[in-house]
Amino acid sequence: MSRFIGEESTSAGSKCVLTDSPTWIIDPIDGTCNFVHRFPPVAVSIGFAVNRELEFGVIYHCTNEKLYTARKGQGAFCNEERLHVTKETGIKNSLILTEIGPKRDPATLKLFLGNMERLLSCEAHGVRVIGSATLALCLIASGAADAYYQFGLHCWDLAAATVIIREAGGFVIDTSGGPLDLMSCRVVAAGTMQLAQSIAQKLQTIDYGRDDD
Repeated sequence: MSRFIGEESTSAGSKCVLTDSPTWIIDPIDGTCNFVHRFPPVAVSIGFAVNRELEFGVIYHCTNEKLYTARKGQGAFCNEERLHVTKETGIKNSLILTEIGPKRDPATLKLFLGNMERLLSCEAHGVRVIGSATLALCLIASGAADAYYQFGLHCWDLAAATVIIREAGGFVIDTSGGPLDLMSCRVVAAGTMQLAQSIAQKLQTIDYGRDDD
């Protein structure tokens, strides 16, 4: 029997727990603030896991009619065009994407801006915020940007995109530098493991708890 994890069901009180059962992990509207303001990056994200392993992902960019798809071991595509990450290995000259996160208290903002400052001090070519975590991650998969990091995103933001990035040749890890924990509310993704690790080493942790707490 399949299970479901979704932003709306969790908000309504359902417990967010990933088990060995076949599980759909869904965000029906990623980029809600963008949607409200009619800012274009808005997506639907559907991931699927079995035995706690991500098997495939589908992300639809609603305003741009781009369909990103990937299945474990079978590559990643956008509207049937094969996706490939960049092979940038260092922070210098990399274009890095992130999101601000929901916490806006002074201490959290100081950590957020401090992380951005450290990356820019390493001569990152730029840091961008587009308002949709799933589409930002798809830009890593498509080679339009080199890396992404965030504290405060959820498993439904990450599940489908993780499969897409991995199948495009990229890497998705924890901000500690260790393996990805889908429920940890934190991530670094990049086209190369060297770049992902370099970014992880520069980040100060912003604590958002866990999805399964």
